[in-house]
Amino acid sequence: MSKNKKATSDASEILQRRYYEGKPDRIAALEEARAEDELARRISELREQAGLTQASLAKMVGTTASVISRLEDSDYEGHSLTMLKRIAAAVDKRVEIRFVSQKRKLQPA
Repeated sequence: MSKNKKATSDASEILQRRYYEGKPDRIAALEEARAEDELARRISELREQAGLTQASLAKMVGTTASVISRLEDSDYEGHSLTMLKRIAAAVDKRVEIRFVSQKRKLQPA
């Protein structure tokens, strides 16, 4: 252990040190995964708050329930702004996009 690191029994801190500290590619991949997960959860939450099933939302935006299901899956990478706008309109919302600094310290989950 280096001189400036204290011993810890905090599992999150141990994992962060072992797998992410000083590894910007891993940090970037984790942040991207978190963003994709957040988007998928938000789509699902919006649909549920509107009292819609995947099939009913799909009908409203002109697609299939399987497409909505994929959009609500955090592993899906094919989100399009056009589809997000259609979903937002169906639940009486609008899409906002923010650009944030990439130079953030990794926060444990």
